[in-house]
Amino acid sequence: MTVQNALNAAFVWLHANSALWRGVKQMGKHLTINGKKVEFTDERNLLEVIRKENIELPTFCYHSELNIHGACRLCMVEVAGKGIMSACSTPPEPDMDIKTNTEHLIEMRKITIELLLASHDRECTMCAKSESCKLQSLARRLGIEEVRFKNISRKEPKDISTYALVRDNGKCVLCGDCIRFCDEIQSIGALGFVGRGSQSKICPAFERDLESSECVYCGQCSRVCPTGAILPKPEFREVWKALSDEKKKVIIAIAPAVRAALGEVFGITEENGTELAGKIVTALRSMGFVKVFDISFTADMTIVEEANEFLGRLEKDDDMPMFTSCCPAWVRFVEQYSPDFIKNLSTCRSPQGMYGSIARRIMPEVLGIPKEELVVVSVMPCTAKKYEARRTELAKDGVIDIDYVITTQELALMIEEAGLRFADLEASAFDMPLGFKTGGGIIFGTSGGVTEAVLRNVMNTNGDEAEEFNFVRGENGVREAKLKVGSKELKLAIVHGLKNARKVLRDIRADKKRYDFVEVMACPGGCVGGAGQPVYSDLAVRKRRSKVLYENDKIMELHKPQDNPYVQKMYKDYLEKSGSKKAHEYLHTSYKYRKRFKETLEISKSSLDKIVNVEVCVGRNCLKKGSKEILKRVADGNKFKDAVNVQALICLERCSKGPTVKINGETFEHCTPDSVEDTVKKN
Repeated sequence: MTVQNALNAAFVWLHANSALWRGVKQMGKHLTINGKKVEFTDERNLLEVIRKENIELPTFCYHSELNIHGACRLCMVEVAGKGIMSACSTPPEPDMDIKTNTEHLIEMRKITIELLLASHDRECTMCAKSESCKLQSLARRLGIEEVRFKNISRKEPKDISTYALVRDNGKCVLCGDCIRFCDEIQSIGALGFVGRGSQSKICPAFERDLESSECVYCGQCSRVCPTGAILPKPEFREVWKALSDEKKKVIIAIAPAVRAALGEVFGITEENGTELAGKIVTALRSMGFVKVFDISFTADMTIVEEANEFLGRLEKDDDMPMFTSCCPAWVRFVEQYSPDFIKNLSTCRSPQGMYGSIARRIMPEVLGIPKEELVVVSVMPCTAKKYEARRTELAKDGVIDIDYVITTQELALMIEEAGLRFADLEASAFDMPLGFKTGGGIIFGTSGGVTEAVLRNVMNTNGDEAEEFNFVRGENGVREAKLKVGSKELKLAIVHGLKNARKVLRDIRADKKRYDFVEVMACPGGCVGGAGQPVYSDLAVRKRRSKVLYENDKIMELHKPQDNPYVQKMYKDYLEKSGSKKAHEYLHTSYKYRKRFKETLEISKSSLDKIVNVEVCVGRNCLKKGSKEILKRVADGNKFKDAVNVQALICLERCSKGPTVKINGETFEHCTPDSVEDTVKKN
């Protein structure tokens, strides 16, 4: 046997023994960090290797969820023989000799932070992100006591156009994290860089506000923003005012995911969610809320209605697959990008939507007050819920069901403002009837929880112990499962992250995939990872939050939503039965196509009598296919003797057939600069 044949045989044997093969692959890979020999395996870059050694290199633009960007230049290291390199974009190599904190490197980082501070709105004490601001913490960590550069910060009006988010470019450090998350994880692209050099800034296309953009209000841009440039829009001040009004009775309900995260703000991470929920109830009562409810109750109702709707669709094979509708960012995504799938959305309101509807219906009677005196508040892990509460479809006679939606972050601020020592509070019970829930309602807060709760209802397992459908749990962005129900095999998909959702829709459209039931959450990990939760960067935090909800489910007396006795009583007293006309009036809703942009932008205007009107689509897909070049060509006044009015139109909604252009009202598809020029000349 030759040497080569022997080596080949050895590799074949090692592959067959995978554990040994992994060991061989990982052997002998070492580098040196600050004089210490360090082993590395499959880390993507030097930054990950260095952090594994408990050295926290500073960075603005590095996120494990996003592609490597290398923009902020804070994670620079000295590599022997190669000079200064960015740790995030440099792959590790054997025998590298790395230094992370030389005097030169520290001075470079200081200069970078000082330059950022010189162009930054430094009203830090009044910034909502003060305690979690990376810029502030790095300035403190690097010992910056003065900024040696001239202050060139400029005041810009805040973008408060949406109910969900507030943008303040004066606090932006141009790291691009918001742009990348919106594009890479959510596939929306609502934000981008505008301008060059010192005039650069981040904003929606054509410097519009967020309300006029493609934003779906998931708020994940605010989660990854290292400063206070993008924040959830606060409403807690209005809630305090309502609590101070003696003529008002204020009720509140908390979402399942809130109990899994609020404790982080107060240094509590080990206590279970049930105990934390009890502390939250005590805190809210201390603030003056007359009733404290649990959204998990209406999550149980959502499952009862959703399971009934699903079985009905399944029997008729009508508008399948059925998509969940409890995530408002996902619902808006379908309404904007895939109106052909609107009919597939469950008509069930979200748990928040059901809570608002039920509270408006029964609480004035329970409290013995006129309905005008009732103020309804919810605590949500999500920024899109603020938008959802204002959907006209959820209003009755022009009156919205939920007056104010505050986030987990806002609740923490209210607890602090009230002077409550949260960790020392005793636990209290929720008020009835909207305070009793099953484990199925609690797990709504994590990706896969809705599907599992539906299955518990559809499968109708016997006894108090619900069958655990562990196969729907996990962290993967798209998870598929099959399940036998009688003689039929159900095909399920659990999706989180809108880029993954877009791919699933594409596959269904192309008949590459077939499902019966699809759960979609816009936020990675589901509601536990919502933008209204305490800010996190370590994915282990999100996993821990999910674990809290599953552990809470285990200790509940009931696990199946249909077994909730108060839900049963609610139907008996007010709603007749699941799927009834009354239930549809209070627990269901409708959707509609929402055009992403409502206006046009005037590029050039002719003063001549005889003109040609040209409208060029500059939506995302058309821009990629060349509409920018078309726009340049037709806006050339010399070429057409100023006889053309040109407008950029966003968007003609013919994305698959772009570039799309309207010439004197007639729509043309698959256009090129030449074809448009020829048509304009003919007109």
